[in-house]
Amino acid sequence: MPMLSDIEIAQAAEMQPIADIAAKLGLQGQSVIPYGHYKAKIDHKLAKTDGKQGKLILVTAISPTPAGEGKTTTSVGLADAMNALGKKTMLCLREPSLGPVFGVKGGAAGGGYAQVVPMEDINLHFTGDIHAIGTANNLLAAMIDNSIQQGNPLNIDPRRITWKRCMDMNDRQLRFIVDGLGGKVNGTPREDGFDITVASEVMAIFCLATDLEDLKTRLSRIVCAYTYDGKPVTAGQIGAAGAMAALLKDALDPNLVQTLEHNPAIIHGGPFANIAHGCNSVIATKLSLKLAD
Repeated sequence: MPMLSDIEIAQAAEMQPIADIAAKLGLQGQSVIPYGHYKAKIDHKLAKTDGKQGKLILVTAISPTPAGEGKTTTSVGLADAMNALGKKTMLCLREPSLGPVFGVKGGAAGGGYAQVVPMEDINLHFTGDIHAIGTANNLLAAMIDNSIQQGNPLNIDPRRITWKRCMDMNDRQLRFIVDGLGGKVNGTPREDGFDITVASEVMAIFCLATDLEDLKTRLSRIVCAYTYDGKPVTAGQIGAAGAMAALLKDALDPNLVQTLEHNPAIIHGGPFANIAHGCNSVIATKLSLKLAD
């Protein structure tokens, strides 16, 4: 029998409707928000319900083996194995970023028969969470520059803006740029740059928040610039925190998918590990501990 590639295995998989996967967890009705046939969001408020608390197994690693078993493949394999043993087990993973997917690293949905599906959806736009995070980040960036353009009431020093724009792509050309060119109506010329969305502070904050109010509070405390006399300027002072939280309200609901063995998996949030905590959201973990053993 010829060896099948990871992609061939994933594409040959017969998936169960996501409503059936949710039903295994006792979820139905308004708790489950379908995104097509095989993806859904789960109401994040369920993470705060009373009831039993499952046990948490944390899988961590430095680098994959030469055969490609890393954190994701190991986690998926463990979850499938424990479900096969009759333990009600949930899997939590972080979302892949488009940058590494199209770079050397490739996708982040596992490998071989230890995969989460629908693989292409997960690796590409999924349910739009990362786009929402990038948009929230860039809203703050636009509002900082607009504050300077409208008379600079906060006395921001354009040379000391620490907040970069972001996009979900590896693009070294945009790391350091000069913008605001084109005369008075087009802003103040200054040095600027882009980070990749998953390396943004918004992504790290998003994954630590416990609910929408907590998210808004954390966003308001972001230090995004300094004044001419060296005082920090926050997103709250800019007036951006409420609008940023509004852009992230749907993204806050964790995403439900399935493994190749039709076991439930939550994939939510994806901060890079070299600059942040490198794992799925706190909400996803807390929700799974309520839903499984």
